[in-house]
Amino acid sequence: MAPTDLISTDHLRFERTPMPMAAMAVDYGHNTFIASHRHRRAQLLYAIEGVMIVAAPSGRWVVPPTRGVWLAAGLEHTVQMSGNVKMRTVFVEPDAAKLPQASCVVDISPLVRELILAAIAIPLDYAPDSRDARLMRLLLDELTALPVLPLYLSWPRDARLARVCDRLVQTPADAATLDDWAREVSLSAKTFQRRFAAETGITFGRWRQQARLLQALEALAHGEKIVNVALDHGYASQSAFAAMFKRHFGVPPSAFYR
Repeated sequence: MAPTDLISTDHLRFERTPMPMAAMAVDYGHNTFIASHRHRRAQLLYAIEGVMIVAAPSGRWVVPPTRGVWLAAGLEHTVQMSGNVKMRTVFVEPDAAKLPQASCVVDISPLVRELILAAIAIPLDYAPDSRDARLMRLLLDELTALPVLPLYLSWPRDARLARVCDRLVQTPADAATLDDWAREVSLSAKTFQRRFAAETGITFGRWRQQARLLQALEALAHGEKIVNVALDHGYASQSAFAAMFKRHFGVPPSAFYR
């Protein structure tokens, strides 16, 4: 599908309002891709349905339903839709409160979800001392308290390493070893590992594990069976996948979306 131009008049209206916050609703079809862009305001992206994959030069965030991604003001990024996505966005002035300085995936509590849905109906020119303004201030207070989740995948800038990462994201069950990948990009295993850790902050093995888990989240969100997700993402069994999943996310795969 052709890229979607996100910087439309509608989006600009929500960024140019004199009020410190504004919320909007946009629905996208499966596989819609929003081309690289940035916003003057900080932004909370939340989908009540569907999965979003948000990519920036430094890494990627997988954002399943019930979670949101906080994007720092000015961050260049793209958005890929997996499934039909009902996106709900909150634009926030960078100095409106002590909000996260770094982009991250956050847990969306039932209260925050309802506040976001209510905020969508608030006009852009709401009065400063009104029920609408008080609702927005409550939403802002709640945004400062959202827990950060480990749904981030750092991305190397080195073109050779990035090529390996692209392949692994496309084929998460690929069993090629670090030595295999190093040979493919004409590096020694030691150099490959050193450069990979320097550019991503983690080892190659840990990165691949993280990539598999985040890809698995997307499949689980679409209702695929756990055993199929496990085998399709490089695990020898459902139990091995479930153990790694719980170690990373704190709950078994069957409980993640409850």
